[in-house]
Amino acid sequence: MAVTYIRRFRMEFDLANVRVVVPEVPDGFRWIPWHPSTLTRHARVKYLSFRNEPDARLFPCLSEFAGCYRLMSDITAQSNFIRQATWLIVRDADDFQSGEDVGTIQGMSHSDLLGAVQNVAIHPDFRGMGLGRALVLKALDGFRRARMRRVVLEVTAANQPAVDLYRSVGFRLVRTMFKELPDEAVAV
Repeated sequence: MAVTYIRRFRMEFDLANVRVVVPEVPDGFRWIPWHPSTLTRHARVKYLSFRNEPDARLFPCLSEFAGCYRLMSDITAQSNFIRQATWLIVRDADDFQSGEDVGTIQGMSHSDLLGAVQNVAIHPDFRGMGLGRALVLKALDGFRRARMRRVVLEVTAANQPAVDLYRSVGFRLVRTMFKELPDEAVAV
């Protein structure tokens, strides 16, 4: 049986000496802070964002709504969950209650001073609008408010738009890793 791998980057952001400026979301969008009542909404955006992406092969839970729901439940149930770094972006509609959830980010801590971005997800129809950048900066501000000094994340190396986004915000590459893929997947 052949084993294939996908290359992943671990990237780090130093919050200690950087002032994070959180941009406004574009007109027609708004921030929703973490609340337990938004768990299903976060899971749905995560599912819609990742279901057809290479990461869904690496992390099969991302390929189905139930898996994304379990993942969100597990993340938010941890004692090291950081609610200040967990956000939802919603596109407003004429009927305020029917706005469309288009982006999510979640944060956790690995130690008293080290935060970790769990997922950045933007619905495919809303990519390229600066929403991912806004989510990352909003989360970094939340990590800072939670007194974190550094923040880490992992990203699939072949996801060049995400890698470019994280670099442009100030994340730096600290490690390259290789994760095993199922046989039918192609290494990238």
